[in-house]
Amino acid sequence: MKKHAFERFNLHPTFVEVIEKKGFYEPTDIQSKVIPLVLKKESIVGQSQTGTGKSHAYLLPVLSSINVENHEVQAVITAPTRELALQLFEHFKELVAPLPESEKITGKCLIGGTDKQRTIEKLDKQPQVIIGTPGRILDLVKEQALDIHKTNMLVVDEADIMLDMGFIHDVDQLAGRMPEKLQILVFSATIPEKLKPFLKKYMENPKYVHIDPKTTTPKKIEHILIPLKSRTKAHLTYNILTSINPYLALVFANTKEKVDEYADALISKGLKVARFHGGLTPRERKRIMKQIRDLEYQYVIATDLAARGIDIEGVSHVINMEIPKDLDFYIHRTGRTGRADLAGIAITIYEPSDEHALNELEKRGITFQSRDLVKGEWQEIPDRNRRKKRERADDGVEQKVAHRVRKPGKVKPGYKKKMKYEIENLKKKERRKNARKK
Repeated sequence: MKKHAFERFNLHPTFVEVIEKKGFYEPTDIQSKVIPLVLKKESIVGQSQTGTGKSHAYLLPVLSSINVENHEVQAVITAPTRELALQLFEHFKELVAPLPESEKITGKCLIGGTDKQRTIEKLDKQPQVIIGTPGRILDLVKEQALDIHKTNMLVVDEADIMLDMGFIHDVDQLAGRMPEKLQILVFSATIPEKLKPFLKKYMENPKYVHIDPKTTTPKKIEHILIPLKSRTKAHLTYNILTSINPYLALVFANTKEKVDEYADALISKGLKVARFHGGLTPRERKRIMKQIRDLEYQYVIATDLAARGIDIEGVSHVINMEIPKDLDFYIHRTGRTGRADLAGIAITIYEPSDEHALNELEKRGITFQSRDLVKGEWQEIPDRNRRKKRERADDGVEQKVAHRVRKPGKVKPGYKKKMKYEIENLKKKERRKNARKK
């Protein structure tokens, strides 16, 4: 592996040292594409899934671009949740901590759920970098405690979640108070139509960086399918979790109601389960995140939107109790495991109604293994598509006879039955002919 690969970007050498101490020597795809563009002052729309090194793709060049002699707000980094903002601020502190005193970069994390008056008092000196939730940042701007009218860099992280949670209006208000020549870096897993007016309003000819999910799905993830059959999802999930004994399992359901329902069911069976969704109070979310990081929980059950706003290290298993309606979220979910070149396992419970979704995921390059859990033992089971594959592997009979039976010009009652009969007869003849040739 090539060492010191980050040096080619002309980043601050201290940041390169920090990254290398963390064991990262080669930039990810998105880092390779984004870092040079940010350093060239380009505005960017970056589309990439979770777990691709996106945070450092913008933090490294943004911090390298800070003028330490200018004691004004130079960069505002917005995130949709307090948890994500706090994590970004931890990354910020980790990068700037080793800087010599003469090169120190000042920063503040501004999020809701904290004492606003105390925050205002601490803003008597303006930080060079702001990381926080858009609502709280805008609130402090309106209070004239924070001055962003000379800010030249704005980062909008997880923009599609900003949109879903109704925060894009606050981001719009922030951007409107910044200089006309503003470098904007927007990162999003998806680019919904409703996000495009914001992009068009503030970004003139931005550079688009799209990292294809097919190329970013970690190669060391094992994707396992398990049929629900006549079992309940809570009972099957309980059996899965107790059989795999994970270091840390992240369990997904599609709604906060389902998260609560499944969490209650698992807790009633004796498992210590953390639940994480948008219905929790800020204090509850903060407490649960601390407990997860302190490894007090082996199992976390969450919704997609909540989990997209947090970054949990050490996830060994991802369990999909339900397949997400937006299949991009399957990639985001499973990308939570198998990170930093470690192995991971993604287990998906499926029903016959999920067949179309599974076929679509396979078209995206996901290779599933079919297994079942019987009396606590994992067993290989036949591929759910075995019949289709056998038909496809047929000796070309379907294709040979398809064009030989045509729909009649005038349709009479019972024509479908008659056509089907003719096709089956032709198939039999064709197969007998093939058998004689052999």
